[in-house]
Amino acid sequence: MPRTAAQAFQPLLAIAACAFSALALEAQDAGNGRVLMQVTPAQDFTPADGREMDVPAWRINEAIAGRVIAAYNPAQPPVIDYEHQTLHKEANGQPAPAAGWIHGLRWIDGKGLYAEVELTQRARSLVDAKEYLYFSPVFEYAKATGDVVRVLMGALTNHPAIAGMDAINLMAAATAHFIASPHPNPPETTVTLLEKLLAAIGLPANTTEDAAIAACTSIKSQADAARSALKLDGTATAETVTAACTSLRTAATNATPDPAKYVPVSVVEELKTSVAALTSQVGERQVEDLIAPALADGRLLPAQEGWARELGKTNMAALTTYLKTAQPFAALTATQTGGKPPAGEPGKDAHGLTKDELAVAAACGMTPEAYAKGKA
Repeated sequence: MPRTAAQAFQPLLAIAACAFSALALEAQDAGNGRVLMQVTPAQDFTPADGREMDVPAWRINEAIAGRVIAAYNPAQPPVIDYEHQTLHKEANGQPAPAAGWIHGLRWIDGKGLYAEVELTQRARSLVDAKEYLYFSPVFEYAKATGDVVRVLMGALTNHPAIAGMDAINLMAAATAHFIASPHPNPPETTVTLLEKLLAAIGLPANTTEDAAIAACTSIKSQADAARSALKLDGTATAETVTAACTSLRTAATNATPDPAKYVPVSVVEELKTSVAALTSQVGERQVEDLIAPALADGRLLPAQEGWARELGKTNMAALTTYLKTAQPFAALTATQTGGKPPAGEPGKDAHGLTKDELAVAAACGMTPEAYAKGKA
């Protein structure tokens, strides 16, 4: 079963322990007491035990197997135990004796990936007595693609996860031979059109016909749409479509905008700034045109000028409405002396009040004398 121990490896990798029924054969160099155990089939595969998968299938072929074999480190042969006890010993506290060691990996056309295994005497006797019938590898795979990356260890078990694999058979050593290159007389293998099609479009071998047809239809629709957009006919090849896309992208990158149709961003930003400044000036002029007459005819007191200007900046309509209904203060448009200089020192109010102070006194219904006295 896939284990959370995968977190101990690279983030883009995971591990899976699968009990395969695996064929064990004697290695080609006779006399070394080793056997071959099938690690994977020769094509993409999935478990049959109902476990949840995070990839569509585990992927293996001759090219992928070549990378797996290259990753094998002979200085640290992977262990084979019983029932994956090595993975469980920390949890159950039980010992994890070795049943054997993996001394090499080989790819056999039409069969799959095999491990050259040295079994202990006890393990051989248990297999010979059919107390253990299956081999279960633990392998690392890429989470993005499902490609098998590395064989980590294995176990003897009686609970297969993949159907259709060969059972362990120590007696097969008498007639079978270990091969690392194509067999001179390989068995005939029939590859169906569907299998070829799935391989061509990169789908797992267990993809259904309906799913394959849907994938082909989608690919064709995308290709037709690309040709139509590029104004190519239905005979255009992938190379022609690629060349057209490259040319279009280059033309778009190097194209100079038409100044009659496009304006640089800097010009637009400068124009926005100018419009904002002009709008502000016009607003200030409108406020001034409202306030100046109102101050002159007494609809606004001098003390109200600051308030009126702030109101005009934020709400011109409100200021306009206020000034339309405001009543002029007569005292601000006439003098108490009827236009004659006041008695006393020429050019100066006898009470020492300024023109604005006289206007305020009048607006408050006070005589100049009373206002002057209050002021003092």
